[in-house]
Amino acid sequence: MTYLVTGANRGIGLEFTRELLKRGESVVATARDPESAEELQALQKENPERLTLFSLDIADLASIEAFVNEIGARAINVLINNAGILERCGALGDIDFEVIERSFQVNTIGTLRLTEALLPSLRRAEGGAKIVNLSSKMGSIAENSSGGSYAYRASKAALNMVTRSLALDLADEGIIAFVVHPGWVQTRMGGPNALIDTETSVTSLLDVIDGADASTSGSFQEWNGNTIAW
Repeated sequence: MTYLVTGANRGIGLEFTRELLKRGESVVATARDPESAEELQALQKENPERLTLFSLDIADLASIEAFVNEIGARAINVLINNAGILERCGALGDIDFEVIERSFQVNTIGTLRLTEALLPSLRRAEGGAKIVNLSSKMGSIAENSSGGSYAYRASKAALNMVTRSLALDLADEGIIAFVVHPGWVQTRMGGPNALIDTETSVTSLLDVIDGADASTSGSFQEWNGNTIAW
């Protein structure tokens, strides 16, 4: 099987790449600047036949088009849309709307644009394909009990709706789409005080992904297998 992982230069994306290679899978890994991603480069040297690196900025249409042209007719079994940003937009009354626009451009629009561009590769996968979008409990309307974080919450909530629509639109083609929450993970985004490390998060998420079928499509899954309310 071939997995495509975006935002693979560090954190959860890097760990997905590492764990998939351990399992013997073929991985297409992307980053805005893969040449400077030392750990990713090291993995590529160790697995030259199973790991392919590409430059990709999902907020840039030209970058997406160039990437899709580069991978050509390759079939993708599992697309893991991991690339995303978390930027502070300020409190109500002092909101930086440029941050909100940037967050939607990456977390929502870029993810959808890339997914749409990769549909031919997903359709080539024998036995159907899976689209896995990395979201967050902070994008759950039901789970919002503290307010604030307008940019991140809203862009991830929008991604959740995008994923639900993808699941419905692609159901007849044998392609499933669902959202996962990786947990509060010890990454640069999550910080050192987060509750779980990347290995725990990713190995658990891979169990969720492996077990996903048509009944999972359109749902919001937690790293531990629980279902999250929208």
